[in-house]
Amino acid sequence: MYKEILLKELKFSFSRSAGSGGQHVNKVSTKVELYFHVHDSKGLDAQEKNKVWEVLNSRVNKDGFLKIQNSSTRSQLKNRELVTKKFLELIAKALQPINKRKKTKPTAQMNENRLKSKKLHSEKKNYRKKVKMHQHFDLFSFKCVSFVIGY
Repeated sequence: MYKEILLKELKFSFSRSAGSGGQHVNKVSTKVELYFHVHDSKGLDAQEKNKVWEVLNSRVNKDGFLKIQNSSTRSQLKNRELVTKKFLELIAKALQPINKRKKTKPTAQMNENRLKSKKLHSEKKNYRKKVKMHQHFDLFSFKCVSFVIGY
């Protein structure tokens, strides 16, 4: 990526911006729109162009232009600086290699903790259920009473 070449390839358009500023807003074009044609760029090689296209696809229109706009301040110069800075950040972020995740095996302690928490959770849920009395524990049934009397 050649920063100087990229900055020369940028195209800007200015328009009136909404927001604070009173009558000043109606007179001065402070909103800045930056346009950058990704595939025609001489500052990016073919791999970098494809990477930028993939990552910033939602910001690229059907004509192939990357469009970024800013109207946060009342100064056209400041907005231009901000939009240029944002452009360079987006390009740098798009060109960063994605680190692949290294798979790690859970430790024995982590496994033990996980199983303990699952056991506690299942016990908690079991306590919420209705208690099912087995027949030999049921003191109110006739059979158990006769069984008890039999001794």
